[in-house]
Amino acid sequence: MTQRLAVKLPGLNLKNPIMNSSGAVYFGLEDMYGIEKTGALVTKTITMAQRAGNPQPWVINITSGVMNSVGLANPGVEQVMADLLPKITAKYAGELPVMASIAGESVQEYRDLAQLLSATGHITAIEVNLSCPNVDRGGMAFGVDAQAAAEVVTAIKSVTDLPVYAKLSPNVTDIKPIAKAVEDAGADGIVLINTVVGMRFDLNTRMPQLARGTGGMSGAAIHPIAVRFVYEVAQTVAIPVIGVGGIRTVDDALEMLMAGASAVQVGSGLAEKPDMMLDIIAALPEALDRYGFDDVQAVTNTFKNSQN
Repeated sequence: MTQRLAVKLPGLNLKNPIMNSSGAVYFGLEDMYGIEKTGALVTKTITMAQRAGNPQPWVINITSGVMNSVGLANPGVEQVMADLLPKITAKYAGELPVMASIAGESVQEYRDLAQLLSATGHITAIEVNLSCPNVDRGGMAFGVDAQAAAEVVTAIKSVTDLPVYAKLSPNVTDIKPIAKAVEDAGADGIVLINTVVGMRFDLNTRMPQLARGTGGMSGAAIHPIAVRFVYEVAQTVAIPVIGVGGIRTVDDALEMLMAGASAVQVGSGLAEKPDMMLDIIAALPEALDRYGFDDVQAVTNTFKNSQN
């Protein structure tokens, strides 16, 4: 059973292909999500300085999803290294792969974060957040430009031996050249998608419902968008893809794998059902039988083109 669900990616020996998305569980020290039974833990995005986030309100519910403008709230890298990472290692006995998500306001900040966190010995991979739409500097500004994204990845690879996964934004006209650029820069894998930028207004006040104005949309509504991006990128690069976006059921997860992902992340659904990842993991064996797959790895890239 264990081997049937296992997935091996650069720096990540996953007992199953299910993990949380960055920010969905803060730093994974909560007990309600059953993270010890998942494939890996992805941390909240870490920045150099502590960030309080954007003004409230920063989360609203929408039809088939959620919009947020949290703005990478986190305690800063020094506090993460001194307190949170040792607690993560102690809680999971070093047996759970840990991917640290990082975001900088400059290439140098990304480089410094990667160097600092790699030296702790507490993490097994780095997720480079090139796609947050809710900050004024950094984040998505790097991820929507192929050259800028490549520069960040190159800088990080120069200071770490850990595998580097670039998390890309869907808020672009064509994702393929950006994916290819980060692969050429040395990325070991690609994570996509982050949230889709949107906006809602209150008709009474005529003001945006989110204090920042715009926000990132996540949830079931963006799942077809995420599947399309995973499909396009998986056909463009030779490195593994981790798919994220609106995954709520085992069929959602398998669809993402079929489109080309090797593993998936679950995000906004955990706010509604904290044990959602455990439900998906438990349902995987029967679903593999139902769709005729020997193991999870056999699902990746098995779509059939309608022209064939």
